[in-house]
Amino acid sequence: MGRFAVIDTETNWVDQVMSIGTVIADTDTFELIEAKYYILPIECQVGGMYESTLFIETPVKPILCTRAEAVTDLRAWYTRHNVTAIYAYNACFDRNHLPELRDLHWYDIMRLAAYRQTNPKIPPGADCFSTGRLKRGYGVEAMLRLLSDNRSYHESHNAFYDALDELEIMRLLAHRLSQYIPL
Repeated sequence: MGRFAVIDTETNWVDQVMSIGTVIADTDTFELIEAKYYILPIECQVGGMYESTLFIETPVKPILCTRAEAVTDLRAWYTRHNVTAIYAYNACFDRNHLPELRDLHWYDIMRLAAYRQTNPKIPPGADCFSTGRLKRGYGVEAMLRLLSDNRSYHESHNAFYDALDELEIMRLLAHRLSQYIPL
């Protein structure tokens, strides 16, 4: 059984990672296998736009630790699950904020979600560039609303829940992992 990871980070006012949410899913079914949520207290002290969501209740207990401890634990966890591929919405952002994981294979969910050619839910009248990419309205919240037909959905901006949301976008797009383009 193959596995892959989806990851999301939230940053503080000085652009440091203050939380990491990640899930491991099955490559065939996209079903959740396991999840982790790290909160980095030192970086949280700076504060950030979404600091109020850091400690909302999650189904997994947050791991409060240093960045180095989080990355070490994350690498060991990925290795135990034979994960070498990481998917993220706007993956360049998360990869650039986690250079310790750059040696893994990164893929951007947004590259399929935001294009008419790879997202059949984009309406015919949507404002797109000549490339087929939406000009606006392709963030996680807007995309999940579009794909799920749930107009009342609101993104939590909690790294754990955002990773779950990004996995759901992948599931709803229903593309094989081989269709995602590596960074």
